[in-house]
Formats: sequence, C-alpha cells, structure tokens
Amino acid sequence: MIEIDDTIISLDLIECFFHCNLAQCKGECCVDGDAGAPLEKREFDVLRKLLPVVWNDLAPEAQAVINKQGVGYIDRDNDIVTSIVNGKNCVFTCYDTAGICKCAIEKAYYEGRTDFRKPVSCHLYPVRITKYKYYKAVNYHRWKVCRAAEVLGEQKRIPVYRFLREPLIRKFGEEWYNALDTCAKEYAKR
Repeated sequence: MIEIDDTIISLDLIECFFHCNLAQCKGECCVDGDAGAPLEKREFDVLRKLLPVVWNDLAPEAQAVINKQGVGYIDRDNDIVTSIVNGKNCVFTCYDTAGICKCAIEKAYYEGRTDFRKPVSCHLYPVRITKYKYYKAVNYHRWKVCRAAEVLGEQKRIPVYRFLREPLIRKFGEEWYNALDTCAKEYAKR
C-alpha cells in the first residue's frame, strides 16, 4: 500500500497493467453490474441539469426510467448511483454503429455540447474509491469484463495508474498524481 495525503493506494495500481480495449469488451462495464455508476452529490445535480443536452441520445427505455425515477437513486450501500435500465444498462448508455456501448454524456462532451465529461467514478474505472472515516481507499477493481484490457495493458506495458492519469488528476490533483508516480518509480527500483 502507498499512503498519499488521506488516501491509501493499492499496489495493484502500479503492479498491474491496463489499457481499455473497447473492440473486445464492447463497453460492457457500462452494462454489467449490480447497480449504477457511483455519483458524487454535485454530479447528481449536474446530470439532472445536463439531461436536456443528452436526452435524444438516450434509448427510449432509458428515457422511461428517468421519467419514472430520475437520473439516479440511493443503492443498498446508501450511495447515490445512476439509474439503470432492466437491472443492467446505465441510463446514460448509447451505442455506436459497431455496437459498442458508450456514454451519452461523454459523447456530448466530445461534440462540444457540455464541459462535463462524465461522472468521475466512470472516468476512473477500473479504479474504485471507498471512503472511510479517516481515509479513502484507492483500489483496482478486477473482473472478467476487463480481461482484454489487462492483456492489452500488459502488451503495451501500461500500469493502471498511468492509463488513468487524467482521471486520477481530475479526482486528486496533479501534485497527488506526481507523488504516486514518484512512489511507483521508486517501487520499480526494488
């Protein structure tokens, strides 16, 4: 484990390799799971305001869920998460012509329709953050859906933390990321 400020970071972030391989997984991480994507309170409010921007990119089933229960709900762990369709898809999913699941929010971001990229938990995936009383645990979440990303990451020799440089900086700041990078380089010398 590595400790930086109020975070405890799993060594998996520097020991394991990762590089998304959408051609293989088809964006399954936005579909498979037992709840929606974790949201910060501020993000929940942003998504509600952003809804008109992405509405036409959403599936009719997602629109119906949003009309009934909103963009998010409180899950069994008492966390705010995005609403899901039929116990699977995040309501903000959309599909490209190749059948790859994408994020309608991120699509709008790349098209210049919003300055909000997507919830930070989605941007950080496969890293998950668990908040405790005195610290935040920063862990690599491994599951079968991302096996192709692990293989590609291994081929390219890209550690998880380097692949997630931008979202880690977004969440914790550049100084925090630089400290993690320094720790990773020192660890590699061992």
